[in-house]
Amino acid sequence: METIILVLSIVIALALVVLIMMQQGKGADMGASFGSGSSQTLFGGQGSGSLLTHVTAILATGFFLTSFGLAILAKNNVDSLSTGIGSPSVQEIPAGLSEPIDLDALEIPDLPGQSLPGAQSKASTNTSQTPDLPVVD
Repeated sequence: METIILVLSIVIALALVVLIMMQQGKGADMGASFGSGSSQTLFGGQGSGSLLTHVTAILATGFFLTSFGLAILAKNNVDSLSTGIGSPSVQEIPAGLSEPIDLDALEIPDLPGQSLPGAQSKASTNTSQTPDLPVVD
């Protein structure tokens, strides 16, 4: 069903482009008033405005409806895919990992020239060592 609507939408879009390119602009009527006769027109003296305008309006409505139908089908496809996905569940922590981790016991290297606020870093205690990277203020 989605493929049929998609192909129909593409055909309508191409027909709209062709019809819009066939129509005369508003400034094209100026030439007719200054001596350019209407015998050169394809649809007669009144011009093709009324026929092409009506067909364009009908095709534009069809393009809107096919686009709306495709949006509804896409939403239904997403809803059907998301019904199989459950909400995130709470995972239990194994008994061995339930005790708090002592962060001070971990050996975390400091970045050169930087230290954590409130903690004494290795670089600040050893002033004879210069950092590899320049410090940017």
